[in-house]
This record gives sequence, structure tokens and C-alpha cells, in this order.
Amino acid sequence: METIRCTRCVMSSEADPTITFDAEGRCNYCTEALSQIGTVYQPDGNKQLEEMIAMLKKEGAGKPYDCLMGISGGLDSAYLAYLGYRWGLRILAVHIDDGYDTDISKENIKRLCKAAGIDLKVIAPDREQYDALTLAYLKAGVPNLAVPQDNILFAFLYDMAQKHGVKYFLTGGNFALESILQRGNTHNPMDLVNLRDINRRFGTTKLNKLRFVSSYRKFLLSKLGKVVTLRPLNLIDYNRDRAFEELYQFCGFQYYGAKHLENMLTAFIQLRWLPEKFGVDKRTSHLSSMIVSGQLSREAALRELEKPLVDPALMDKYVAEIKQRLSLSDEAFEAIMAAPAHQHTDYKCDQLGATVKKLFKGILYRNMKG
Repeated sequence: METIRCTRCVMSSEADPTITFDAEGRCNYCTEALSQIGTVYQPDGNKQLEEMIAMLKKEGAGKPYDCLMGISGGLDSAYLAYLGYRWGLRILAVHIDDGYDTDISKENIKRLCKAAGIDLKVIAPDREQYDALTLAYLKAGVPNLAVPQDNILFAFLYDMAQKHGVKYFLTGGNFALESILQRGNTHNPMDLVNLRDINRRFGTTKLNKLRFVSSYRKFLLSKLGKVVTLRPLNLIDYNRDRAFEELYQFCGFQYYGAKHLENMLTAFIQLRWLPEKFGVDKRTSHLSSMIVSGQLSREAALRELEKPLVDPALMDKYVAEIKQRLSLSDEAFEAIMAAPAHQHTDYKCDQLGATVKKLFKGILYRNMKG
């Protein structure tokens, strides 16, 4: 089947059965994203931002911190932490060191937290069980290999929120660079039923030394107001190049190659696993998001897509690190790459959690009406 590309952004029909196009060839992704400018994304939201900062300081009075942040060493979380410092917020930053951080990422985190005076808590998951679970995901052939990393991070964040009595979590998730994300070939990282089934089928160890959070617990913490997620970057004119320059001037922050490539495992997922196993080029989402937010022309985005997806030498280095960590021979690794791809739904999934969410929403709706 011929690949169709959007006439406004660069999303395409390749490996995406959910994409649709209107009569002028414009896709559903950028059409939906553009409709959210002024609501979800308010680049001139100065008043709302000032109110948010004032609220955080008021709620944080008498506590050691005003808010929590996850920090990866990448641009979005780093820039948000830098802005939080400029806004005078007392930040507790949390980082998960899974052993796959690049040297640039480690140095970026160190420089930023030192320059901004940010308290940093680092969690290093039990290496044996974490690596065994990562290998289980590879053998399962599912798209979202980052589930263990994401879940463990949020479990730690929620524990820190309860420990310090801080309920506000500031995320670097944003519209400007992430308004478009290709649907499909992903899965909810809080689905513990799926995680445990994959480990049961393909894992080699127990998971008793790793701390997880379920979608049910996350949902309840959110609905009960125990953890409140805020996205301040949606209330500013967030520009990628300007953010990099400000961070460089502030603490010598270094560019690490491309979006989400501050971690070797994440780089492998984005630049080899998803393209080879699922035919997904994540660059289309990232570049299309920048087109929507006015940071890139479609012509420039198309030129970027013409470039090689990855530096072969760099990917070989990352793959060698992953194989060594997971004790994988060249033959075993190639067998995994050649095996059929699977979706997460090929294994057990959390149906109960979804049912509870529907019931909870139904109760809230009836209470509002009655």
C-alpha cells in the first residue's frame, strides 16, 4: 500500500492504521493539535502561570519543598527545573539511574542541579532484577520497552510525595514539542498485570526488589488529590532552540543528539527497536509537533527525515552496552531482533483497573448531578 503523508505536517500512514486525512490531505493528528492552541497550549498564559507559582508557594509553606519533578537529563525536564529555579520554587528532583544514562546526560543533571541548588534524589533499581525484566520485554517483542523505567520512576515519585507531604508534581511533558504522538505501538506503563505476565512468561527472576505503581493506584492518587500533575511548559512560549541556549548559558548544558536520546536504552528503542520491529519512525511525531507550534517549517522537517535515522557507529556502541548488560550474545540479540513483533495486548492486560476507572467516573458523575 502506498504511504500517504500529511500535506500540513509530516505524519504518514506508514505503520499507523489510525491516521486519517481530510479532503485537503491534512491528517487528524495536526488538525486535533491545532484545535488545542489557546486551550491546552497557552504560550501567552502569563496570568495562569503566575497564579500557579503563587499557589505552589502557598501550598508549600511550612514544608521542605513546593513541588516534585522527575529529571532525566533531557531538555524538557531540565528546562522546567531551570524555570522552577528562576520562579523561586523549592524543588525536589527525582532521577532514576538505570545504568543506561549517557555521559552527557549525567553531566547535564550534575551541572543543572548544582547551579540551581536543586535537591536531587537518585534511585538505582536492583540491577539484576531490572536487567532481567528489561530482557523479558525484549523477548516478549513488545513496543514499549521503557515500561520498567517509567513505572519505577513514578512509583518512587509517589513515595516521595507521600513522604514529604508534597502533592504537586511538575512534569516536563508539553504541547510545543509533544502535541503529536503516533497512536498505537505503545502501552500504559502502569499496567502491572501486563508487566507481571511478561515477566512470568519471559523473565528469569522475581521482582521483589523493585518498587512498582499500578494504574489503579495512580488513578486514585490523582482523583483523590493526593498527587496533582501540572504542566507549566504549556503556559509559556516554549521554544526548543531558545531553551537549549538558555540552559547552556546557565550551566553549560550540552546537546545530546535528538529528543529522548539522553539514555542509551531509550535511544535504542527510538532509533532501532521501533523502526525495525514496528516500522515506526518517531521523528515524524517530534517534527510534526514542532510544525504545529511554529518552530519548524514542513520543508525543513522533510529535509530532516531525509537524513539517516541514526549514526551506525553510535548505535553499535549503544547495542554493545545493552548486550553486555543483559549478557546477550550476538546470536541471541539478532534472534530477538528477527523474532515476530507483538503488541502488549497479546499478553494479559489490566482489565480490572479500567473497570474501576469507569465505575469511579460514574460515581463522580452521579454525585455531580445529584
